[in-house]
Amino acid sequence: MFLTAIDRYSWRKSLEAICIPVGAVLVALIIFGVFCAVVGANPFGVYGSIYKAAFGGWSAWQRTFIQASPLMLSALCTVLPARLGLVIIGNEGALVMGGLGAIAVGLSLGESLPPLLVQIGMAMGGMLFGGIWIAIAGALRHYRAVNETISSLLLNYIAIAFLNHLVGGPMRDPSSLNKPSTFPIAEINRLGDIPGTRIHYGLLYGLIACIVAYILIQRTTFGFAARTAGGNVRAAQIAGLPVGKLTIIICFLAGSCAGLAGMVEVAAVHGVANESLNVGYGYGGILVAFVARHNPLASALVATLLGGILASGGILQRSHDLPDATVLVFQGLVFLMVLYSDSLYGRFAFFQERETLPSNLSPIE
Repeated sequence: MFLTAIDRYSWRKSLEAICIPVGAVLVALIIFGVFCAVVGANPFGVYGSIYKAAFGGWSAWQRTFIQASPLMLSALCTVLPARLGLVIIGNEGALVMGGLGAIAVGLSLGESLPPLLVQIGMAMGGMLFGGIWIAIAGALRHYRAVNETISSLLLNYIAIAFLNHLVGGPMRDPSSLNKPSTFPIAEINRLGDIPGTRIHYGLLYGLIACIVAYILIQRTTFGFAARTAGGNVRAAQIAGLPVGKLTIIICFLAGSCAGLAGMVEVAAVHGVANESLNVGYGYGGILVAFVARHNPLASALVATLLGGILASGGILQRSHDLPDATVLVFQGLVFLMVLYSDSLYGRFAFFQERETLPSNLSPIE
């Protein structure tokens, strides 16, 4: 009976964790439909176009996966610190810094090493730059009690300003006239596509990172220590857990994931570093993390869904005379609804455990 009650409790809580975010997305769909109707577009036609562009065939799926790759990695920048009770939203800044780190390594190595070693070097450079960027926010939080949400948000603006300075000055390629960019990395050093597809290897990076993050948090003593500290910092300190070290390490790993996303954008998509690094994948990753309830594996699925929505922007413009940024309206609505839905957890009687154990029943029975 004791185990049965626990299983039922877990089942109800799991169902709550699924139903509330899904309900939030459905509400966002309804509001977005009203928005489309107000601007003169058929909501059902818009939904049909989004589905067709995102999941209507293998070509559409490939576009979706290309968009989903950086979102998966960026989402982990918020997912991992959340296990420590931290709200990090510096994903965009870490992604930008990761892109700068990757291009710096790629240009420095050139063709002096085999392409695989150069790609590994670019990945390490991107992860190092992105990791240090978010570790700064973690250090400020632990050692100076600076709110990590505010500091990581402000670090975004610093990273973007740093990017603009470098690509418009010291690292600028003189031949990039209309759109200032760095010198391109050698074609041989760029990440290729998965054989038989137009999907670059960044998708594998994202999937592997999500799986590794899940194992790290849920199946290791390090992850258990992080979750313990996130549940009650004071109790963790009394128990002797190194909360400061955990905070710095988790924030560094989180930033490394976003930095790897920047490397993927440089090495697989653009070949250079320019303002295209700052297109919102970092902010989209925040949305993915919240919709996925800070679950690394769920983040991969949510990133695929959001990637499909982002990939449909062009077809909305061509078929419905809607601005390409219309998908960002939908993205914003989803974000608002998911944030609001956080206040609904624990309020529905159906998801609560109704049975209580008799006072004379011991766990071993």
